[in-house]
Amino acid sequence: MYLYMLKIGATPKGRLIEQHDIFFGIADDVRELIPHFESAWPEIKDIWHLDAYRKITAVDGYRIEIINKDDHPNDPPNDKQLYFVNLGGYKPNHFEEYHHKLLIMADDIHQATAIAKQSEFYQAFDIAGTRATSHIDDKYGVDIDEIHNVSDVLPQVFKDRYRLHITADSTATPDEMVIGYLPKKMFV
Repeated sequence: MYLYMLKIGATPKGRLIEQHDIFFGIADDVRELIPHFESAWPEIKDIWHLDAYRKITAVDGYRIEIINKDDHPNDPPNDKQLYFVNLGGYKPNHFEEYHHKLLIMADDIHQATAIAKQSEFYQAFDIAGTRATSHIDDKYGVDIDEIHNVSDVLPQVFKDRYRLHITADSTATPDEMVIGYLPKKMFV
C-alpha cells in the first residue's frame, strides 16, 4: 500500500472555469482511489480528470511507508509529520493567483510554515509593498489557510485502518510525479 497525492480537475455544472482540489488516499494503485474521491466530490463524478498524481514514498530525506494499525498497535508516534502546503502568489499585471503545492516534513505546523516561507515560489511570487504579497492562507487566523497534516486529511476509511510510518532515510529518492491532462477514461 502507498500514500498517493492527486490533483483533480473538473468544471462542475454552474462553474465558468475549471476547479481543482487535492486528494490524499492509500492504495496499491491510483485507480483504487476513484470511488473515494468521487464520493468526496460528487459533483465531478463523470467529468473529472487528473492534472497530476504521485505515489509518496520519500520527502525531505524521510521514507514514508503505510502500516496497518492492527499489525502495529503499540508503535510510537512519528518524530516528524508530513504536511501539505498550498502557497498562493501573484505577478504584476496578471489577473491570477498562482499556486504551488509542497510536501514538507516538519516537527509541527509552525516549522512547516517557516519552511514553506523559504521556498523559491514564496520568494518569487511576491509583489512587495502591495496587497499581492505571497501568502499561506490561514483559516486559523494567523496567516495560514491551506496547510494540513496529511494524516489528518486522509478520508476516515484510511485513517481507521492505516497510519503513516515515517523514518529518516538519507538515501530515499524523490518520487516521480505524473503530470499532464489525464482523463477519467485512462483509469477506468
